[in-house]
This record gives sequence, structure tokens and C-alpha cells, in this order.
Amino acid sequence: MAILDNLGKYRNTGLLLIRIGLGVMFIIHGFPKLAGGPDGWTGLGGSMKVIGINFLPVFWGFMAAVSETFGGFLLIVGLFFRPALILLIFTMIIAALVHFGKGDGLQGASHAIELGIVFFGLIFIGPGKYSVDKK
Repeated sequence: MAILDNLGKYRNTGLLLIRIGLGVMFIIHGFPKLAGGPDGWTGLGGSMKVIGINFLPVFWGFMAAVSETFGGFLLIVGLFFRPALILLIFTMIIAALVHFGKGDGLQGASHAIELGIVFFGLIFIGPGKYSVDKK
């Protein structure tokens, strides 16, 4: 189909749409965690026990909330793109492990796994030309 064959020249537009869509969703998902304050961060940071880290739950919870909220913003603007993705991948690994630990199985962990895979792929692709990193 000729119209679909020509879409390849809009690769950077596609990357921008992916960055905006995922970034907005992560801001929406992460901000309530960030706004939850130390009480919320403690519960969230307690998730680190799935990898044997039982200390400083407030710190780890805060870092997860910041990674999701500001990581989403950094995805949108394409600033510090790869470092932000690394933090988001780590957050998704922990989220998937928490789901497995609760007995949710692959069905429960699939969203975090899928996003982790997308983020990992984006590390190789980069943010595209419509980004602060490329300016």
C-alpha cells in the first residue's frame, strides 16, 4: 500500500508521538505517588524487598515516584533521554517482580514487562530529532 510505504520518512514524528504518549501516562501515573509524601513513599519503597533491599524505604519510594513523574517529563522533551529510560526500566523490573511476588503471574506483571521492553528498545533508537538532546 503506497500510503503506508511513505510513513517511514516520518520516523522522528513517530518517536515524538511515542515519547509524548508514554511520558504523559507516566506523569499521570507517577504524580500521585510523588504527592503521597513520606507515608506513600515508605509503602512504595518497601517494594525493594523483592530484590533483598530492606533499608531506606522512604528513599526508594521517593526515587520510584520521581523516576515515573520526572522520567515521563524527560521522555516528552527528550532530555537526558537514555538515563531517564534506565531509571524507568529499573522501576518496571521492580514493579514486575512485585506482581510476581504477590502471585499475580504474568498477567499481573505484563504491563510493567511490556513497558520495560519498550524502554529498552528506545535506548537503542534514541529520542529522535525532535528532542532537546538532539538540539
